[in-house]
Amino acid sequence: MAPYDVTAWGKGIEVAVSLGIGFSFGFILERAGFGDSRKLASQFYFRDMTVLKVMFTGIVVAMVLLFWAVFLGFVDYGRIFVNPTFLWPGIVGGFILGLGFIVGGYCPGTSLVSAATGKLDGMFFVGGVLLGIFVFGEAAPQFWDFFEGAGEGARATLPEWLGLPTGLVVLGVVLMAVGAFRAAEWAEGLVARRAQRRQDAQP
Repeated sequence: MAPYDVTAWGKGIEVAVSLGIGFSFGFILERAGFGDSRKLASQFYFRDMTVLKVMFTGIVVAMVLLFWAVFLGFVDYGRIFVNPTFLWPGIVGGFILGLGFIVGGYCPGTSLVSAATGKLDGMFFVGGVLLGIFVFGEAAPQFWDFFEGAGEGARATLPEWLGLPTGLVVLGVVLMAVGAFRAAEWAEGLVARRAQRRQDAQP
């Protein structure tokens, strides 16, 4: 049963698969325009919601395909690794990451795409990411109790948390995505109309 253990195929195959996945992911990000900090920052001003649309589409497609693969017996869901859940550290870390996204215009992945295409702001952002990793690693022992005392769930998923059937949760997430897409298009249109009215009002 999948997921398959590529490490059993040899080190060379493992490296090739990893490089292929990484290159493909970076290529898709660049083709989607995510190597441009201006496009990414526009998300927070509701001028261009491409980030939400592309990322949410990827999440929903992967979720639906995985659900059907498990349902049809192609994938053993019990063998899929789910990171342990540390709720409050995750919330704090997400807030810090989001703040850095707003200030710098990149997340760690998109900054690497930008740097790989020769953009100076992307290179500086990658340098900041590496510095942040070093500082975090050095300071982690000072707040390790926060991590350990925050509560760990060995395998926390939405169906388990909500106590609902997996299929119903999948349907709910798909409907939520459709609603988010519609809301994003409405916000883009509203911002564009306001900008047009300001432009028309100028002498």
